[in-house]
Amino acid sequence: MKTALAGASAITLAAGPLGQSASADDSSDVSGASSEGQQPSHEPREARRTPLSLWYTAPAADWEREALPIGGGALGATVFGTLASERLQFNEKTLWTGGPGSAQGYDHGNWTAPRPGAIAAVQDRVDAETKVAPAAVTARLGQRRVGYGHHQTFGDLRLDLPGGPDTVPADYRRALDLREAVATVTYTHRQRRHTREFFTSHPDGVLVGSLTGGITLTLRYTSPRSDFTATTTGDRITVRGQLADNGLKFEAQIRVAHTGGTLTANPDGTLTVTDADSVWFVLAAGTDYADTYPHYRGDDPHATVTSTVDQAFHRGYRKLRARHVGDHGALFDRVALDIGGEAPDTPTNEQLATYSGGTTPADRALEALYFQYGRYLLIASSRAGSLPANLQGVWNNSTTPPWSADYHTNINIQMNYWPAEAANLAETTAPYDRFVEALRAPGRRTAQEMFGSRGWVVHNETNPYGFTGVHDWATAFWFPEAAAWLTQQMYEHYRFGGSTRYLRTTAYPVMKEVAEFWLDNLRTDPRDGTLVVTPSYSPEHGDFTAGAAMSQQIVHDLFTNTLEAARVLDDSPAFREQLADTLRRLDPGLRIGSWGQLQEWKADLDDPDDEHRHVSHLFALHPGRQIEPGSTWAEAAKVSLTARGDGGTGWSKAWKINFWARLRDGDHAHRMLGEQLKSSTLPNLWDTHPPFQIDGNFGATSGVVEMLLQSQHDVIEILPALPAAWPEGSVRGLRARGGATVDIAWSSGTATRVALTAGHTRDLTVRSTLLPGGELTFRAVVGRRHVWSR
Repeated sequence: MKTALAGASAITLAAGPLGQSASADDSSDVSGASSEGQQPSHEPREARRTPLSLWYTAPAADWEREALPIGGGALGATVFGTLASERLQFNEKTLWTGGPGSAQGYDHGNWTAPRPGAIAAVQDRVDAETKVAPAAVTARLGQRRVGYGHHQTFGDLRLDLPGGPDTVPADYRRALDLREAVATVTYTHRQRRHTREFFTSHPDGVLVGSLTGGITLTLRYTSPRSDFTATTTGDRITVRGQLADNGLKFEAQIRVAHTGGTLTANPDGTLTVTDADSVWFVLAAGTDYADTYPHYRGDDPHATVTSTVDQAFHRGYRKLRARHVGDHGALFDRVALDIGGEAPDTPTNEQLATYSGGTTPADRALEALYFQYGRYLLIASSRAGSLPANLQGVWNNSTTPPWSADYHTNINIQMNYWPAEAANLAETTAPYDRFVEALRAPGRRTAQEMFGSRGWVVHNETNPYGFTGVHDWATAFWFPEAAAWLTQQMYEHYRFGGSTRYLRTTAYPVMKEVAEFWLDNLRTDPRDGTLVVTPSYSPEHGDFTAGAAMSQQIVHDLFTNTLEAARVLDDSPAFREQLADTLRRLDPGLRIGSWGQLQEWKADLDDPDDEHRHVSHLFALHPGRQIEPGSTWAEAAKVSLTARGDGGTGWSKAWKINFWARLRDGDHAHRMLGEQLKSSTLPNLWDTHPPFQIDGNFGATSGVVEMLLQSQHDVIEILPALPAAWPEGSVRGLRARGGATVDIAWSSGTATRVALTAGHTRDLTVRSTLLPGGELTFRAVVGRRHVWSR
């Protein structure tokens, strides 16, 4: 039985197959591979010499640009390192306005009254006129959005430190260690060394802080809302309230311990520690949210928050820290990257400011750091038992954040998880799977009421309350293909991990139901008799048409994946034949236009001067697999991508890294990574749209993997898009489809050593210049390390 996702973050769920490599060390001398026996680890130089940390010589003055993020999945915080009053702004992912009980009302985006024939009327108009303006379609199919809500900042924990320095000490350092996932602040004042440490622990579900160096401080909670009370008893602050909009209950508790000095509970809801040698605290938070349609409410958070904070408090600081570092390191340390970087002894903001596009060892050190920062952020913002990473991961300092800090499904949440499998973080997808599963129930109602069909659907964006319908922003309200795209990550999880149990119980039921929706909703195009999506809209520009390229490519991807899965699971022959027949009749969404471009629409409407940030019609290149390198479609995609240029917002540039890597142009992929760092990255290395939007971080990390390893066409390709800027290097721990973990070393731009550890006994095909003829298919044995070198 599946337990409802609780806002108090007390539930741990299995993630299905794991992305970690096998532990066996035996090497295989198969088909040209050499046998190593027990050998040194060949750990990349980066892992031995270059500190993986962000650091600064001043406190953060601006949340978005400078604060340092820590997180444990459901709970996240940003550290400012301010001297007189340390600020820890914190979040719990389920603290959301809107939804059932909202003062505005709530309808899941479903039409508030039946509209018989509305979609058919738009389809007929598209057939008659070829294209229809967004405003006209919105007038017929959209409606005002109500009760959608916003993710909320939980508030700030302030540590007031009287008697501190008036100016920033010369040895001040604020840092974030990516390997340990610990933020630190250190400085000397009045001949005493002061150290602060902060981390957010997934295994214990708490935010933890420690201060040493002679401490007098007052802990207090603040919030931009007035919907709470803060009380103190003994060593505990309890913050409790209800959101005014929807009545969602929330609670946070902080417990404080100290060595030396005294602790006083103040009547104003604060705690004061006086003249202590050291102080540490633990904070837990939760809400009564549950991911159960239609009410989205669970138990009062008080009992779970109390239990969580008390258990953590009794473990003590050292054990909490060790458990946190071990848990985080078990994921983070799987991958190490060396691209010849040498980090200078300068703060991260200065490294970013002087970044020159990858021409120096300092540039390469920053690029490697940025790659690993994306992995760090995914671990910190997406762990089992919580909602998935949203537009800002888990970090939000506002009651009205940009785009509600929600889940945009026309690329953004999907991009968040692009690096999860290949960058060896498969467990981080557990919240994504659960979130998609939770959309099915409201999505079925939307499919039935709006389309009169089977299956389930979600449009352009959604929230934790099952918003699967529409709104009325003309260029971003209609995108029923979103559910199909959401299933892609689930099938990729199977392709990387290979668990038929996961496929049968988790991925395939979701995929099949979306496929049924599209079997019911495709329409014959009178122009050529193919099956098309109509009305379709290419995000987020142009007119409504029939058979826009991205719409067709997404449905093609869905049907291809679902048919493969149905065959693996030996599902109904009748269903498999229906899928195969529909796939044969489906317009593939691939056409070459008058100036050699891959067309964005079925008609040749593309403008060679169009530099829109969405390059949606290249979905079949990435993240899809319909286009293979070297094909005429790939050449046309290159024409389109070149015309769009190297500009765009942060996430758009990140997508272009992946596109160019898939086109085997490593230098252009690297150029886009440089553009991302030079003009779409903030001093704390968060991606900026602008404003801050975390998908660009994740997309860029994915792009680096695509430059080094690809496997989307069932061939493990070694260094398919290595840029000239990285002539020497190595990487350990990347994952390939088929269940393989891959280590690569290269010199003078050519692979010198490849080690592959198989997660399953099966045939694998590897393509590398190390192999005779450039390609080899062999029988990989589970747990064995197959090595090729020169």
